[in-house]
Amino acid sequence: MGYYVIVEPNIKIYIEDLNPEGKKTILFIHGWPANHKLFEYQFDQLPQMGYRCIGVDIRGFGNSDKPWKGYSYNRLADDIRCIVETLRLQDFTLAGHSVGGAIAIRYMARHNGYGVSKLALFAAAAPSFTKVPGFPYGLNKEDVTKIIQDTYNDRPKMLQGFGDMFFFQYLTGPFSNWFFQLGLQAAGWSTAKLATSLRDENLFSDLGKICVPTLILHGVHDKVCPFPLAVAQKEGIKHSKLVPFENSGHGLFYEQRDKFNKELMKFIEE
Repeated sequence: MGYYVIVEPNIKIYIEDLNPEGKKTILFIHGWPANHKLFEYQFDQLPQMGYRCIGVDIRGFGNSDKPWKGYSYNRLADDIRCIVETLRLQDFTLAGHSVGGAIAIRYMARHNGYGVSKLALFAAAAPSFTKVPGFPYGLNKEDVTKIIQDTYNDRPKMLQGFGDMFFFQYLTGPFSNWFFQLGLQAAGWSTAKLATSLRDENLFSDLGKICVPTLILHGVHDKVCPFPLAVAQKEGIKHSKLVPFENSGHGLFYEQRDKFNKELMKFIEE
């Protein structure tokens, strides 16, 4: 069931709510530059296992409205708060991939984890997506700036290049094209502005504010958010557990989807 939630005057966020009567709720926040359909291979299985799965299209992406402004971590975390309040969610698992993980972390810190009983981070872009003094991991800021420039100059070519570094395992041509189409559903300005937040924002001060049990799933071969980011998350978040995915890159939710789904379900049931 799909519908819209108003998060600001004249700005609506698209929600896909699968199995609303499910025993436990998982709210998924997708990564850049896709939309909630990124979790297709979770939505195929988890509702059958009795879970309520809510997929969110970040503003500017998928079926959500695409305003010119509002792509800071704070605003995107506030969008999630509006969704949680509108749906009256309680005792749910907040799950985020890549920049979705960064938004989830900011939500936990900014809104004191409102309604969240557990946090799941998948290849999260935290504590910093780019290399900064004292943190020599992540991408170079210059490389992210080039992605932003390429978004404005030739977005399809940029998306194709990003898709090539997203996965570790071999992909079929049709799957690569499907992934490419997810990125095209976003607005160009949204794609560029969220990439700017990825480049310029960080979450070092947010990690220590998380007090709920946290699962960290991360591909060892991740070229977008290198594995040392997951190690830093584990060190910075109390009550956290890190599970390496030995045969995955940034797309672990697809590349090792059976293990991914099992680890997530096991964590929720603990």
